[in-house]
Amino acid sequence: MRRLVALDLPGGEAFVDALRRAWDAGDAVLPIDQRLPPPARADLLRRFGAAAVVDEGGDTVELDDARPVEDGDALVVATSGSTGVPKGVVLTHDAVAASAVATSARLEVDPDRDRWLACLPLSHVGGLSVVTRALHTGTPLTVLPAFDASAVDASNGTLVSLVSTAMRRIDPARWRVIVLGGAHPPADRPANSVTTYGMTETGSGVVYDRRPLEGVELRFVAGEVQLRCPMLLRCYRDGTDPRTPDGWFPTGDLGEIGADGRLTVHGRRGDLIITGGENVWPEPVERALAGAPGVDDVAVAGLPDDEWGQIVTAFVVPSDPSAPPTLDALRDRVRSELPAFCAPRRVVLVAELPRSTLGKVKRSEIAAEYR
Repeated sequence: MRRLVALDLPGGEAFVDALRRAWDAGDAVLPIDQRLPPPARADLLRRFGAAAVVDEGGDTVELDDARPVEDGDALVVATSGSTGVPKGVVLTHDAVAASAVATSARLEVDPDRDRWLACLPLSHVGGLSVVTRALHTGTPLTVLPAFDASAVDASNGTLVSLVSTAMRRIDPARWRVIVLGGAHPPADRPANSVTTYGMTETGSGVVYDRRPLEGVELRFVAGEVQLRCPMLLRCYRDGTDPRTPDGWFPTGDLGEIGADGRLTVHGRRGDLIITGGENVWPEPVERALAGAPGVDDVAVAGLPDDEWGQIVTAFVVPSDPSAPPTLDALRDRVRSELPAFCAPRRVVLVAELPRSTLGKVKRSEIAAEYR
C-alpha cells in the first residue's frame, strides 16, 4: 500500500533526503508548514490521512486513520486556505516531472553551470517546486530553512525563486535568473527576473512572463482563465476533481490574451469591484497608490454601499500613523493614472495587511472585517 508521509522538517538536506527516501519507497510526501501551531499540524495530518510523519529529529512516527495514495502520486500540497480550509492538492510524479522539464527549458537551465537556491516555504508549491525541479533535472541545489537576505546574497546559487517583498531585500544583480511568484511584481523589477502565473493545482508557475510554457493550453470561458497541461493535479485529497470532463482546470481568475499573445490576469472573480456600474480591478489601483506619499502598504477591495453597490476602498498602512495620507490626496493620485471611477471613496487605516506566506493580500479577509 502506497502511503502519505508527512515531512515536519525545516528546509535543508534532511528534508531533501527524507523526500528522496519516501519517493524511493513509492510513497507520496506531504510537507508541513513549520509555522503551524501543534493543533493545526495535527488537524492537517488527520484531514489529509497521513500514515506517518518524519520529525526534525529524524524519527518516523506512525499515525492512525491513514488513507493510501495511488501509484504514481508524488506530493500532497496544502493550498493557502485564503478562501477557507486548505485543500490537499495531489500531484503525480508525471506532473512534477512535466513541470520540471518545461520550466527548466524556458529558463535554459544547465546543470553543469547552474545551482538552484530554495528559500521559500517548502510547504507551498512555489518553494517545493524548486526542490523537485532540481531533483528531476539533476541540477545542484541549496536549501535554506527560511528566507534570510544575507544568506541568500552569500549563496553560490545562480537561480532562485522569490516573492517581490523578498527580492527587494537582496542584491538581484548577482543572480542569472530570479523567478518571481506570489503577489503582483513591481513595475521596476530587474531585467533578470521572470514573472510567473500558476497555483498549487498547476504544480507551480505554468505561464512565464505572461506566455504559456511548452505544453500549456489556455482558454477563456465567460472571461475565466482555464488551463490544460500535463502539470495539473490528479485530484484533491478528498477525491474531488476540479477539472472539466475534457481536462480543463477553471482557475477562478478572470483574464484575456492580448494582441501580443500574452496573458493578462485581471484578478480573482470575487475581487472585481462593481461601483456605479463600472468595473474596477484592485491591482491597478494598488499600483497607483503604492508610491503615494505616506503610504507604506496598501490593499484595495470593495465594500457594500447603498448608492454605488460597492465603493472602492483603500486599506492603507501609513508610513507615519500620526500623519496619514488623506482621502483627497489618494483620490488625486489614482485619478492621475486611472479613470476617476477607480479612485477610492473610502480610506481605512490599518496597522498591517493580512497576506499569505507568498505575499498575496487576502482581500476577502480584509473586506469581511469591515463590511
